[in-house]
Amino acid sequence: MFNMARAWGPDAQVLQLNSIDLPDVKRERGKAAAWQATFVSQQLGRKRSYTYSVVEAEGNLHKGVFAGLEESWSGARVATPFLIAALKTDSDEVYQTALAKAADYEKKNPDKPISFLLEKTEQFPDPAWRVIWGESVGTSNFSVFVDASTGKYLQTMR
Repeated sequence: MFNMARAWGPDAQVLQLNSIDLPDVKRERGKAAAWQATFVSQQLGRKRSYTYSVVEAEGNLHKGVFAGLEESWSGARVATPFLIAALKTDSDEVYQTALAKAADYEKKNPDKPISFLLEKTEQFPDPAWRVIWGESVGTSNFSVFVDASTGKYLQTMR
């Protein structure tokens, strides 16, 4: 997705990355069958989302990487764009770090889906992964933050 974003805007930076659950694909802890990444270009004053999916799926998801529509962008609101170089951890290793802090919760909720959200907010100095036990931040009662650069545990939210 990043290569396509750079072709669109040479100064493209990551604004947000989130996993997408696909019910037709077997869930594997620490991985996702589809992802959506939103990139911004300050030069263009635009943002654009891209999706990656391992299969064709509902919700206009196509196998491979696909670009969404461009939208205007006038600057950071909640999340701040960051350079891709700050992302040094993958979702599977981040999940293992989060699981070390969530073992009891995981044992009690083994069938809860795991979702991932990556963004840079004022809460932490570096971009952070949020490993979410549930389908979204809004519907979850448990999540763990992990630093996207170092892979170190940051915080647990209940």
